[in-house]
Amino acid sequence: QVQLVESGGGLVQAGGSLRLSCAASGRTFSAYTMAWFRQAPGKEREEVSCVSATDGTTHYGDSVKGRFTISRERDNAKITVYLQMNDLKPEDTAVYYCAAELFTCSPRAGDFGDWGQGTQVTVSA
Repeated sequence: QVQLVESGGGLVQAGGSLRLSCAASGRTFSAYTMAWFRQAPGKEREEVSCVSATDGTTHYGDSVKGRFTISRERDNAKITVYLQMNDLKPEDTAVYYCAAELFTCSPRAGDFGDWGQGTQVTVSA
């Protein structure tokens, strides 16, 4: 059974930090590109960051460059992907989703087939 389980969301003041985690199991996720997307109320799901399985290349959305860092760790059959979020802003408030797929990074949510349930991040002014 494929599972992507996010954790680490919460309420933080502007300028603060949070670290999101995504535990992936049920496939050979070491071969999968892993990504973080987010969706705010009334808005489309947008790419936050992505790390390619092929060469470890990372990609970031323009609004988070220089503030967020994606990383991945492997522990036997389980992959954990992290999103370190620094200097958070109220506009970062959204539900953050972990996603996985067998290709290089893509900014399109529709290209990803496996999704977690999401974790809420709220940044107060």
